[in-house]
Amino acid sequence: MFVAPPRVTAEVVARLPDTFRQHAQPVVRFGVARDCFLEGPAFDAHGRLYMVDIPYGRIFRMDPSGAFTLVARYDGLPNGLKVMPDGSLLVTDHVRGLLRIDPENGAVETVLAVAHGEPFKGLNDLFIARGGEIYFTDQGASGINEPRGAVYCLNLDGRLMRLLDNVPSPNGIVCSPDERILYVAVTRSNQIWSVPLTQFEPGVIRRAGVFQNLSGGTGPDGLAMSARGALCVAHIGLGVVWVFDPRGEPVLRIDAPTGPGVTNLAFDPQDPDSLYITESASGHVLRASLKGVV
Repeated sequence: MFVAPPRVTAEVVARLPDTFRQHAQPVVRFGVARDCFLEGPAFDAHGRLYMVDIPYGRIFRMDPSGAFTLVARYDGLPNGLKVMPDGSLLVTDHVRGLLRIDPENGAVETVLAVAHGEPFKGLNDLFIARGGEIYFTDQGASGINEPRGAVYCLNLDGRLMRLLDNVPSPNGIVCSPDERILYVAVTRSNQIWSVPLTQFEPGVIRRAGVFQNLSGGTGPDGLAMSARGALCVAHIGLGVVWVFDPRGEPVLRIDAPTGPGVTNLAFDPQDPDSLYITESASGHVLRASLKGVV
């Protein structure tokens, strides 16, 4: 029998200022006019939080005081973001592929635009392993009716491996702390898949399975992994972040006080118990503590 985990409400850290909101001609996304749509939070070495604004091709940086700076704007649809060791930004863009962006001048460089000679369906999110391998999801318009979303790994030598090609809407992606299991949020089937990785047969996936079956909302979006192995799942449409222990037991429910659009998550490296959440429906950044949870 499912036992409901403890329930807490995230606190509001900041709101995207009106000066950055597109009030005049808002883009309609998922049937709703959006003056912004925040996603892809990631911290740099200085404790600053980067995030994307999907429909307007923008990258923002939020300093520890909650002040926002526009660092890049370009013709594209950025979705996932991670900060590289050199401070540059690696971005999965729905129309342009895998990009590298210089946060100092906003310059955009294409890292990868095609997969084995064919265009991507529409990249969504990414994870960078300790060894430098880049795992990313190619979601496009895939769903249960067309389960053709893919998961890739780009090695340091530039070799691209397609790990999965049968996923109905692959979205968030993250590894376990020992990097032996890859977790993929599968939005349209409302599931989290677990994908075993092996150093002996790189690129060969065996016995992938379902780690979690969720219900309600739209489905799982972004994922984050705590240092102690807690998997955090942004459940967009429900306005909830679920936290599961390494065995898959639900240990915490975090409610968003500002709206149902929880899109993605990032742990603060300077405070590993603090989980930051982008909430797209209202353009807020939220925070919750996992101290003492797992």
